[in-house]
Amino acid sequence: MKIVYSDKHAGHDPQTFIVRGVKQRSAEQPERATRLLAAARDAGHEILPPRTFGSEPAATVHTPEYLDFLQIAAREWAKLPGAGPEVVPNVHPARAHASYPQALSGRAGWHQVDMACPIGPHTWEAALAATEVATTVADMVLDGERQAYALCRPPGHHAYADMAGGFCFLNNTAVAAQRLRSKHARVAVLDVDVHHGNGTQGIFYERDDVLTVSIHADPANYYPFFWGYAHEHGAGKGQGFNFNLPLPLGSADAPWLDAGDKALARIKEFQPTALVVALGLDASESDPLQGLKVTGAGFHAMAEKIARLGLPTVLVQEGGYLGDDLGRNLVHFLAGFEKGRA
Repeated sequence: MKIVYSDKHAGHDPQTFIVRGVKQRSAEQPERATRLLAAARDAGHEILPPRTFGSEPAATVHTPEYLDFLQIAAREWAKLPGAGPEVVPNVHPARAHASYPQALSGRAGWHQVDMACPIGPHTWEAALAATEVATTVADMVLDGERQAYALCRPPGHHAYADMAGGFCFLNNTAVAAQRLRSKHARVAVLDVDVHHGNGTQGIFYERDDVLTVSIHADPANYYPFFWGYAHEHGAGKGQGFNFNLPLPLGSADAPWLDAGDKALARIKEFQPTALVVALGLDASESDPLQGLKVTGAGFHAMAEKIARLGLPTVLVQEGGYLGDDLGRNLVHFLAGFEKGRA
């Protein structure tokens, strides 16, 4: 399988992550991508660089105010008296009836929904490169490739049109789906990350041309907490075009694959002509975030099921954190996908 990768991701190396009031280093480290790259290369997959697009693809799913903030945040933050090395807001508005502020600290609180998305000096360049990776793969599929894998970092599926969160800044999965819409009337997004793809859901929630489906650990007790429930079906024109499949914490292969069957049945009903898979490998039994208990065999089986849809498919890397199985699980998934297409 062809894989697109940019080493610009390494410029984003977040140091600030607040867990239960304790500051620690983020789980979203550059080593994630280098481990995935090494495993894919060792398995014989072809590695390609992304094309250059600038911010145009990101602008198809994100607001101008948000993109402006991401570009200037680190530079302007460094000018503030006593500022730390990363943009980390200490105020978050309840947005109902709220007004957009001018002060950078206020804009940070508006656009950064939690404390898992600190912005450093090179975060913008890394996030933008990730959208170029996703866009390159989407264009490859538009040009006739049956499938390809975007090794994106930082991840994107928690990023809304105007909010960062959960390690995510620009929504690579949404960018790929929107790109595919240039030639496909109906596009489906299937998110198999252990966390609900709340940003992707939010971006397409009122649309009927992109079906969003997410299999994830129950948000009643797991990030992102406020979104990802089964009763969320879309709104307006998008009513019925969002499908969430939350699973009890600790669920293993069998319930995860059963949810996959339900997800694929809904996708078939939608009759898309292209698919984006938000590939989170953090559903793994050995992932440090410990939400689900999926094995390497489970990833292989899920990928095989997805591939049998026979759709042109963009695979976009989302979560999956440092552990011995990270690269192996990617190889299992790609092998399963190739088997399903054989």
